[in-house]
Amino acid sequence: MEHVNDRVDRILAIAETIPPGRVLTYGDIAALVGSGGPRTVGRTMALYGGTVPWWRVIRADGRAPAGHEARALAHYRAEGTPLRAVDPPRIDLARARWDPGTGPGDDGSPAVPGDIPAELAAAIPPDRHHTPPTGTGTTGIPPGAPTR
Repeated sequence: MEHVNDRVDRILAIAETIPPGRVLTYGDIAALVGSGGPRTVGRTMALYGGTVPWWRVIRADGRAPAGHEARALAHYRAEGTPLRAVDPPRIDLARARWDPGTGPGDDGSPAVPGDIPAELAAAIPPDRHHTPPTGTGTTGIPPGAPTR
Protein backbone atom coordinates (compact mmCIF):
# COMPACT_ATOMS: atom_id res chain seq x y z
CA MET A 1 0.00 0.00 0.00
CA GLU A 2 1.29 3.43 -0.94
CA HIS A 3 2.11 5.79 1.92
CA VAL A 4 0.01 8.98 1.84
CA ASN A 5 3.08 11.23 2.12
CA ASP A 6 4.60 9.57 -0.97
CA ARG A 7 1.45 10.33 -2.97
CA VAL A 8 1.37 13.93 -1.72
CA ASP A 9 5.04 14.36 -2.65
CA ARG A 10 4.43 12.96 -6.14
CA ILE A 11 1.37 15.17 -6.72
CA LEU A 12 3.26 18.29 -5.63
CA ALA A 13 6.34 17.33 -7.67
CA ILE A 14 4.23 17.03 -10.81
CA ALA A 15 2.44 20.34 -10.12
CA GLU A 16 5.80 22.02 -9.60
CA THR A 17 7.11 20.93 -13.00
CA ILE A 18 4.19 22.23 -15.09
CA PRO A 19 5.71 24.98 -17.26
CA PRO A 20 4.38 28.56 -17.17
CA GLY A 21 1.45 29.00 -19.55
CA ARG A 22 0.54 25.30 -19.41
CA VAL A 23 -1.85 23.31 -17.20
CA LEU A 24 -2.84 19.82 -16.12
CA THR A 25 -6.22 18.79 -14.76
CA TYR A 26 -6.70 17.10 -11.41
CA GLY A 27 -7.49 13.93 -13.36
CA ASP A 28 -4.33 14.24 -15.48
CA ILE A 29 -2.21 14.32 -12.34
CA ALA A 30 -4.13 11.42 -10.77
CA ALA A 31 -3.46 9.35 -13.90
CA LEU A 32 0.24 10.21 -13.80
CA VAL A 33 0.51 9.35 -10.11
CA GLY A 34 -1.32 6.09 -10.68
CA SER A 35 -3.32 6.13 -7.47
CA GLY A 36 -6.21 8.12 -6.09
CA GLY A 37 -8.37 10.20 -8.39
CA PRO A 38 -9.14 13.81 -9.25
CA ARG A 39 -10.66 14.45 -5.82
CA THR A 40 -7.53 13.12 -4.11
CA VAL A 41 -5.41 15.51 -6.18
CA GLY A 42 -7.80 18.39 -5.45
CA ARG A 43 -7.71 17.71 -1.73
CA THR A 44 -3.92 17.44 -1.78
CA MET A 45 -3.63 20.74 -3.63
CA ALA A 46 -6.07 22.40 -1.20
CA LEU A 47 -4.10 21.23 1.83
CA TYR A 48 -0.49 21.35 0.63
CA GLY A 49 -0.39 23.13 -2.74
CA GLY A 50 0.35 26.66 -1.55
CA THR A 51 4.09 26.32 -2.24
CA VAL A 52 3.73 25.12 -5.85
CA PRO A 53 2.12 26.80 -8.91
CA TRP A 54 -1.37 25.68 -7.85
CA TRP A 55 -3.09 27.74 -10.58
CA ARG A 56 -1.64 25.36 -13.20
CA VAL A 57 -3.75 22.49 -11.80
CA ILE A 58 -7.33 22.96 -12.95
CA ARG A 59 -10.74 21.33 -13.29
CA ALA A 60 -11.52 19.12 -16.28
CA ASP A 61 -13.83 21.80 -17.73
CA GLY A 62 -11.00 24.37 -17.83
CA ARG A 63 -12.09 26.33 -14.76
CA ALA A 64 -9.60 27.56 -12.18
CA PRO A 65 -9.50 26.07 -8.67
CA ALA A 66 -12.70 26.92 -6.79
CA GLY A 67 -12.46 30.03 -4.66
CA HIS A 68 -9.25 31.19 -6.33
CA GLU A 69 -10.54 32.22 -9.75
CA ALA A 70 -9.47 35.89 -9.65
CA ARG A 71 -5.96 35.14 -8.37
CA ALA A 72 -5.56 32.31 -10.88
CA LEU A 73 -6.73 34.52 -13.77
CA ALA A 74 -4.02 37.06 -12.94
CA HIS A 75 -1.42 34.27 -13.11
CA TYR A 76 -2.85 32.96 -16.41
CA ARG A 77 -2.68 36.39 -18.01
CA ALA A 78 0.86 37.01 -16.71
CA GLU A 79 2.04 33.64 -18.09
CA GLY A 80 0.18 33.88 -21.40
CA THR A 81 -1.92 30.79 -20.70
CA PRO A 82 -4.44 30.30 -23.56
CA LEU A 83 -7.94 31.25 -22.42
CA ARG A 84 -11.36 30.66 -23.98
CA ALA A 85 -13.46 33.76 -24.59
CA VAL A 86 -16.28 32.89 -22.21
CA ASP A 87 -17.52 34.51 -19.02
CA PRO A 88 -16.01 33.68 -16.65
CA PRO A 89 -12.81 32.89 -18.59
CA ARG A 90 -11.71 29.27 -18.80
CA ILE A 91 -8.47 27.68 -19.89
CA ASP A 92 -8.36 26.51 -23.50
CA LEU A 93 -7.35 22.93 -22.70
CA ALA A 94 -6.73 22.04 -26.34
CA ARG A 95 -3.92 24.60 -26.41
CA ALA A 96 -2.79 24.82 -22.77
CA ARG A 97 -2.77 21.19 -21.58
CA TRP A 98 0.81 20.10 -20.96
CA ASP A 99 2.08 16.69 -22.02
CA PRO A 100 4.78 15.77 -19.48
CA GLY A 101 6.36 13.46 -22.04
CA THR A 102 7.18 16.35 -24.35
CA GLY A 103 8.56 19.01 -22.00
CA PRO A 104 11.52 21.07 -23.18
CA GLY A 105 14.96 19.56 -22.83
CA ASP A 106 17.06 20.66 -19.88
CA ASP A 107 19.27 22.63 -22.26
CA GLY A 108 16.32 24.55 -23.71
CA SER A 109 16.31 22.47 -26.91
CA PRO A 110 13.03 21.35 -28.48
CA ALA A 111 11.34 18.48 -26.74
CA VAL A 112 11.96 14.91 -27.75
CA PRO A 113 8.99 12.59 -27.28
CA GLY A 114 9.44 10.80 -23.99
CA ASP A 115 11.94 13.40 -22.68
CA ILE A 116 10.75 14.01 -19.13
CA PRO A 117 12.53 16.30 -16.65
CA ALA A 118 14.39 14.23 -14.05
CA GLU A 119 12.37 15.57 -11.10
CA LEU A 120 9.12 14.71 -12.88
CA ALA A 121 10.35 11.29 -13.99
CA ALA A 122 11.12 10.48 -10.37
CA ALA A 123 7.56 11.42 -9.39
CA ILE A 124 5.78 9.37 -12.06
CA PRO A 125 5.62 5.57 -11.98
CA PRO A 126 7.54 4.10 -14.96
CA ASP A 127 4.40 2.57 -16.49
CA ARG A 128 2.74 6.02 -16.64
CA HIS A 129 5.29 7.81 -18.86
CA HIS A 130 3.76 8.94 -22.16
CA THR A 131 5.38 8.32 -25.52
CA PRO A 132 3.37 9.48 -28.56
CA PRO A 133 2.75 6.88 -31.28
CA THR A 134 5.28 6.76 -34.12
CA GLY A 135 4.44 9.05 -37.05
CA THR A 136 2.58 11.60 -34.96
CA GLY A 137 3.40 15.01 -33.58
CA THR A 138 4.61 15.40 -30.02
CA THR A 139 1.00 15.46 -28.80
CA GLY A 140 0.17 12.10 -30.36
CA ILE A 141 -1.93 13.83 -33.05
CA PRO A 142 -0.73 13.44 -36.64
CA PRO A 143 0.71 16.72 -38.01
CA GLY A 144 -1.96 18.71 -39.86
CA ALA A 145 -4.86 16.74 -38.35
CA PRO A 146 -7.83 18.84 -37.25
CA THR A 147 -7.97 19.29 -33.48
CA ARG A 148 -11.62 20.49 -33.25
